[in-house]
Amino acid sequence: MINAISLIKSSEYRHKVLKAIGDEVVTPSEIARKVDLRLNHVSTVLTDLKDKKLVKCLNEETKKGRLYQLTELGKNAIAKYG
Repeated sequence: MINAISLIKSSEYRHKVLKAIGDEVVTPSEIARKVDLRLNHVSTVLTDLKDKKLVKCLNEETKKGRLYQLTELGKNAIAKYG
């Protein structure tokens, strides 16, 4: 949990993306619109967050329209960090 919070604190982009996902199931395009970031930045952040087990992709096999949601670790970390 400490590592997850540290990861969030070290990047405003990670924080914004996690907050944008919240309790929803969203696409990278929806996240980009919510947080006013370019899609390629959102995709990079999502890959990083997925590697750290903070988000999960629900349809990995799909190239377009991938769906993301927070993992339990991601929910707990963002709840503690704010």
